[in-house]
Amino acid sequence: MPGPIAGKRIVRKWSFSESKVELEVAAAMGAKVLERFPAGAPRGSWPAEEYAAARRAEGKPARVVMDLKSDAFLVVVPAHDED
Repeated sequence: MPGPIAGKRIVRKWSFSESKVELEVAAAMGAKVLERFPAGAPRGSWPAEEYAAARRAEGKPARVVMDLKSDAFLVVVPAHDED
């Protein structure tokens, strides 16, 4: 078995607040963020996909997008779709 890989491990911590990320997504995509799911979760995007499927069953045009800045899966609907 090979030994550890030489070099330094870089850990990045993002300082984005949830509301700032939601505003950025809303502005960039014209979408409203319904829910956020961490990308590092053991099940990956499945929780986000399941949440979006449940919203689609309710008649909302929900879809999952990846926000690279916050390293999260976002469930979004078009901004003009009001509750």
